[in-house]
Amino acid sequence: MEKYLVPQKPSSQIPKRVRRTEWERSLIELKGKFEPNYRHYLSSLLIHSYSQIGAFPHLYHIAGVPCLTHLERINFPVLEALVGSTFRRGISSLQFDTKGVYLVSVSNIGCLTVHDFESLYCQANSLLPSSVEDENKHVLHLFLDRQLDVVRWNIANQDEVACTSIKSNAILIFDIAYISSDPVEVLRTRRIATVHGSEVRNGLTDIAFTALDKSRLIASDSNGKVNVWDRKMGVLPCLELITNCSGTINSIQVNVDNQMVFGAGRDGTIYMWDLRGGRGSAPFQTHKEVCHLPLTSWKIASALEKIGDLKAQSAIVPKEVHSIDFDPSFPNQLAFHLDDGWSGVLDIYKGQVTHVHCPPPAWLHDLNGHTNTLSLRKPSWLPTYSIYAIGASTDNGIHLLDFYPDSNSPCHVEYIGDVERHSSANKRSKQNKFVPLTESPNACAAHPINGTIVVATKNSSLLVVSQQKQCVSPDNS
Repeated sequence: MEKYLVPQKPSSQIPKRVRRTEWERSLIELKGKFEPNYRHYLSSLLIHSYSQIGAFPHLYHIAGVPCLTHLERINFPVLEALVGSTFRRGISSLQFDTKGVYLVSVSNIGCLTVHDFESLYCQANSLLPSSVEDENKHVLHLFLDRQLDVVRWNIANQDEVACTSIKSNAILIFDIAYISSDPVEVLRTRRIATVHGSEVRNGLTDIAFTALDKSRLIASDSNGKVNVWDRKMGVLPCLELITNCSGTINSIQVNVDNQMVFGAGRDGTIYMWDLRGGRGSAPFQTHKEVCHLPLTSWKIASALEKIGDLKAQSAIVPKEVHSIDFDPSFPNQLAFHLDDGWSGVLDIYKGQVTHVHCPPPAWLHDLNGHTNTLSLRKPSWLPTYSIYAIGASTDNGIHLLDFYPDSNSPCHVEYIGDVERHSSANKRSKQNKFVPLTESPNACAAHPINGTIVVATKNSSLLVVSQQKQCVSPDNS
C-alpha cells in the first residue's frame, strides 16, 4: 500500500490558525452555569418573541346584572361628552400574587376582581381562543362604589389584598378566603388638611407591604407623606415618613431588606427613608406619632443633566415621577418612569442614573395638543433578565426595555454598541422591543415565574402578552 502514497514536501510557510467561535451551549454544559453575557443575549431573543396573544374585555356581571365597569366600557363616549376629557376610566392597577396563581385588578369606577391566571392563559393559548373570560373562575368580583387607583397583595399573607384611591384616606383590606363584600379591616390616615376652614382628608396614592411582617402596611398620600401602620396597634398610622414639601408622593417601594422605603414625588424627586430610624432620619415626636425625615434624596432632572450626550440633545426640566420599581434580578437598580414618557434606572448604591429611554414627546403625535395626564402609567419588571415593560404614552403598545446592568445594554448611558468579541452571541445587536396592542395601556404586571405580561387598558380590558404557542403537526415533528 505504501507504494501508492506520494510523500508531501515540507512547506516553509507557517499555516494560518483558523479561529472558530465558541459554542455557548457546549460551554454551559462544561461549566454548568450561564455566563452573564450569554444570559443577556437570551434576553434579546426573549423580548423579540413577545406579542399579544389574547384580549379579555371586562364583560362581567354581578348577581346576573352587568357591572358598572362593563356599562362604562359601552357608554364611555357618552360619559366623555358629559364629564369631559378629565374623566378617568379603565383598569387602573393590577398585580400577581407571589406564585402567579391569581391576578388582582381594580377599575377606576370601583370594581375589585381576583382572576384565575391559568384560566386566562389557557384561553389565550387555545386553538380557538375566546375573548370572553370564564366568570365562574373568578375568585372575587366586587363593586365597591368608589374610585380605586391601586391594589396590592399582602406579601406575608397571600390571602389578603388591599386597595385605595387618591380620593380617599381609607385603605380597604379584603380576605379572598371569605367571599364577602365587606372588608375585613379599614385603615385610615390620622391627619387632615384644612382648606378655608373645611377639613379635607389626604388621598392615598400607593400601597406597599413588607415580607417580614404581615401586620405592617405602608401607603403614600397626596400631602408629601408616607404613612406606616402596625395593624396590631390600631387602624391609625404609628409612623410618618415626611418630606420637606407638601407635594404628592405618587409611588413607593420597599427594598429587598425590608428596611428602606423609597418614594417618588410629583416634584421629580425620589426620597429614601430608613424604617429603623438612625442618625440621618432625625426622628421626632409630633401629634403622638413618630416622624422621620428622608435619609437622602435624588432629583431625577439633576441626575439626567450629568449625562453629557443627553443634555446636549434635550432640554432637561423637572418632570413628575409616575412610578418606581426595584429590579428583581439586581436589587440596586430602581427603575423610574416620568410623565413625559421617559424611563430610566437609578443605581441606589452609586446614586446616579445608569440607563435611560427617551421616546419622542407626546405632542409630536397629538395634533390637538392634548394628552391624558390623569392616569399614572404603571410599569413592571420581568422576573429575570432586567427587562422593563412600560405602556407607551402615545401609541397602543408597550415598550420592552433592556435595562441589563452592563454597557452593552442599548439603554445604558455608556452604551458601547456592537464591538468585536470572542463570542458570536455578543456580536448580535441588542435592541428594545415595541409590542403593538389593540388598546391603550394603563398598567402592566409580569408573571413572577414565566414572564407573561398582562396589560390593563383604558377600555377596561386585560391583554395577555407572551410568546405565541404553535401546534406542531406529526408530519413536521
